[in-house]
Amino acid sequence: MKKVKAQICLAIVLLLIFSFCTQADEKPFRLGIIGLDTSHAVNFTKYLNNPENKTGCRVVAGYPGGSPDIPSSIDRVPEYTTKLRDEYGLEIVSSIEELCKKVDGVLLESVDGRPHLEQVKPVFAAKKPVYIDKPMAGSLTDVLEIFELARQNNIPCWSSSSLRFMPSIISMRNNETVGQILGCHAFSPCALEEHHPDFYWYGIHGVEILFTIMGPGCVSVSRSHAEDADIAVGVWADGRIASFRGTRKGRHDYGALVFGAKGNAQTGGFDGYGHMLDKVALFFKTGEIPVSPEETINLFAFMTAADESKKLKGAAVSIASVMDKAKKELAQRRSCRAKCNK
Repeated sequence: MKKVKAQICLAIVLLLIFSFCTQADEKPFRLGIIGLDTSHAVNFTKYLNNPENKTGCRVVAGYPGGSPDIPSSIDRVPEYTTKLRDEYGLEIVSSIEELCKKVDGVLLESVDGRPHLEQVKPVFAAKKPVYIDKPMAGSLTDVLEIFELARQNNIPCWSSSSLRFMPSIISMRNNETVGQILGCHAFSPCALEEHHPDFYWYGIHGVEILFTIMGPGCVSVSRSHAEDADIAVGVWADGRIASFRGTRKGRHDYGALVFGAKGNAQTGGFDGYGHMLDKVALFFKTGEIPVSPEETINLFAFMTAADESKKLKGAAVSIASVMDKAKKELAQRRSCRAKCNK
């Protein structure tokens, strides 16, 4: 009996030693950040590099970037670069190509969406999976091209606002109390920035909430615009109607009122970056994309159509029309490149 107990104890000890050694030998998934001009770069690093965090991902390097024509971008680069280097030990590199040699995956964090297309090209060339922070790009055409390049290079790539992954928001798609989603009124702050389509800059948070709850399938958008607020109403292919309210005055908050076949419900708001970063880490470890390209494209088409509706004093604009325009622009780019390469 004593011999059996001794054997059991020895087996347990060996198992513990094996488990410890396995954990010690497991290397973290190394991440690099492009764009040290946003608080996201610091907050994401703080979360992922926390020793108590078990995501298996660690930020190890950063490329500063920065957009000279956006003060809220370029003015932040020195502070965030210093903080990430001195407090978190990131290696600061001088090019995206150099960054890619040091990491297993990339967080594209540049606060300006316009350079994302050019910044992601060397990432695809290096065959690194990439998460692109909001906004994915500065135009619908760029969004289409990024996804096209990702497919051509067979590289996992996606984009999302952190608001999508707030538990009270993402759970609405399958909520027994609400039932089938009939409609939604989402809201968020909506500061404007002259170099981006209106909702791309900050209203995207509320639009992301809208699409998280409603899903893709919007076919037309009409928008009412005033100095302090916007309301964009979308019609979905199945006849459902949903809206987004972007605020520039009063209390700035995030959330949605959801209308369902069984009942109505109010979501909560922003609850930290951890929910999204857990999904980001899982993406890097598995290669599985949590938000489909089709949904992201429909979301950006919604925001683009809202800008067109604003120009037309609130007239409805079809998603098909803005998609056709973006596809033609992309085809022209291809044609121009083909001619230049001859």
